[in-house]
Amino acid sequence: MNKNRLSTFAAVAASLLSLSACNRAGAPAHTDTDREGAEIFFADPTVFVDNGKYYLSGTRNQEPLGFALLESDNLRDWHYARPDSMILRKGEGVFGDKGFWAPQFYKLGDKYLYLYTANEQVTMAQADSISGLFTQQNIEPIDASEKNIDPFLFRDDDGKFYLYHVRFNHGNFLWVAEFNPETGHIAEGTLRPVFKNTQPWEHTGAYPSDPIMEGPTLIKLDGTYYLFYSANHFMSPDYAVGYATAPTPLGPWTKNEANPVISRKIVGEKGSGHGDVFTDRDGTLRYVYHVHNSDSVVSPRRTRIVSLRVDKSKGQPYSITADPESVIVPVRK
Repeated sequence: MNKNRLSTFAAVAASLLSLSACNRAGAPAHTDTDREGAEIFFADPTVFVDNGKYYLSGTRNQEPLGFALLESDNLRDWHYARPDSMILRKGEGVFGDKGFWAPQFYKLGDKYLYLYTANEQVTMAQADSISGLFTQQNIEPIDASEKNIDPFLFRDDDGKFYLYHVRFNHGNFLWVAEFNPETGHIAEGTLRPVFKNTQPWEHTGAYPSDPIMEGPTLIKLDGTYYLFYSANHFMSPDYAVGYATAPTPLGPWTKNEANPVISRKIVGEKGSGHGDVFTDRDGTLRYVYHVHNSDSVVSPRRTRIVSLRVDKSKGQPYSITADPESVIVPVRK
């Protein structure tokens, strides 16, 4: 989700459209768009595979504030993993009172970590099970020194953790730092920018804004690091996904010349971006993302899943492309 602080009145109006009728505190997070057989309206979605099941969470922009969790056996049909649907709720042992965006799961030993954005600050909560209620021992963000959003936690083969995220500077830009998940803090002296906005697709001008890159997700394939990210304002029809590669988690990065790999021209829907890469039970690489509500309305945004094809024929870096014939429209069951 794009959170450019220079959003215009139009952006504010569009965000209001994304708010559904409020439920009383403690009630299930069910709305008129959240019924059996309906599409799922999670923006900035993430899918986590655990014990043979798929779990889906994402930005809801509705009361009660926080995050819900859906479960599936097949990626198409989803049901709530908890009776009240919510795994993290405003005011219940977690940081933040607004702007609950862009979550990510990470399993660390017998604990489940849940990284998310609230109040334009990256935050981390934990629970004993993926469908448990996520809370914090110390109710605070990871780095309160400045605004930062859109977390993605990656653990390399040597055991080091890296926190990819977004910081503001007349736009949204990707940053990375070594991270200690036990303390919940960035390692001092390791914070650095990833790369700048350099490719034409990253700033098409279809929606006026400062440069924007966000929604990072990192995977490692045969020793090479692939960093997926979204560019353009989230209200732009040209919001899309590309990737860059590097020999280390810190770079140096080389952007894929064929970017973007997910866009409206490829998957057929506007505003296609900001998601997460995961491997399904059959070993297929997939990307979960959101799209605009329709050709003329941005929010509430709809959730989609697409398969990624990895062509290794020319060696590293591999060519990764989306298969538009594989797009899944997840629904509530």
